[in-house]
Amino acid sequence: MEAAALVSAKPVIKVAALCGSLRKASFNRGLLRSAIQICDESIKGMKIEYVDIEPLPFVNTDLEVAGTFPPVVEVFRKKILEADSVLFASPEYNYSVTAPLKNAIDWASRPPNVWADKPAAMMSAGGGFGGGRSQYHLRQIGVYLDLHFINKPEFFLNAFQQPMKFDSDGNLIDLETKEKLKALLLSLKAFTLRLQDGKC
Repeated sequence: MEAAALVSAKPVIKVAALCGSLRKASFNRGLLRSAIQICDESIKGMKIEYVDIEPLPFVNTDLEVAGTFPPVVEVFRKKILEADSVLFASPEYNYSVTAPLKNAIDWASRPPNVWADKPAAMMSAGGGFGGGRSQYHLRQIGVYLDLHFINKPEFFLNAFQQPMKFDSDGNLIDLETKEKLKALLLSLKAFTLRLQDGKC
């Protein structure tokens, strides 16, 4: 048996990706599609799975019966629990996170909190500050949830500046932005490995 065969391969980092916008042609959804493509093509050892939050009902503890959650919530919580890290992409609504994203966060935080001790990264696309204020609120929420967000690089994207960053279907087409997105993903990968190795 060759020596290489005796060396067990490192497990692939599983990233759960959540979009705070439910709009099909959302720029933030486009960021996640691009992140998945970049990861598949040029970042070895990491796999991103898009986790849809649209089917989740509004948080209501009346829906929790004998310590269980509605089936769609159970599936969602299991995906977060099994992920090694989390990638958020969300626009800014009224200087804060979107209602669908906050709802998903709250469901996964119900005891036992499945966000706890996970590395995470965030990105946002929009007008003006590019969604930056929502990111600061998400960081505050993460403190309570015991989510560990990377600090650098930050990723705020003004989607309406020329040249246009997205096509009419919400797909990211700007090469410079794709490079910045790749840098964010590499930072998330490195931080996840540091936490897994107990070096952080």
